[in-house]
Amino acid sequence: MYSHVVVFLHVLSAFVWVGGMIAIRVAVHPVLQSIEEPKIKLGKTLEITGRLFHLVIPFIVTLLATGLMMAISSKGHHGELKSFFLSKESIWTVMTLNFSYMYIQRLRAWNLFKETKFSEAKAKVKHIPNVLLPLNIGLGIVALWLGVSLRGL
Repeated sequence: MYSHVVVFLHVLSAFVWVGGMIAIRVAVHPVLQSIEEPKIKLGKTLEITGRLFHLVIPFIVTLLATGLMMAISSKGHHGELKSFFLSKESIWTVMTLNFSYMYIQRLRAWNLFKETKFSEAKAKVKHIPNVLLPLNIGLGIVALWLGVSLRGL
């Protein structure tokens, strides 16, 4: 019974994190670009990314906890599937580090925005929509694929 709950929480967390990033990048970001007033565009972008980032933090923690539970309970670090487990853990680690960097840059940009230093704030987050977020989306999709592969073996 508990194994189903752990797997469910793990998959739900991955979908919220990766799905949230996809929604922001594919649906929300293009609409934000239609805002002509730079101050409003930057403010709304920072607000939306802040909400997403705060939403996904508990799901990232849940992913870590449930992933470790599944790896330990299945002895995944010692069996023939060791490379799958290590690959998936490496991907989630890189994603978490990238997320942490985006979180810090967004927080710094928000503080600059509140001080009306708009150009400095914009510079802090300029790589998030076109480099850092797509990187995490791609890595997340690969990690999801590996997870499905692990469950199917």
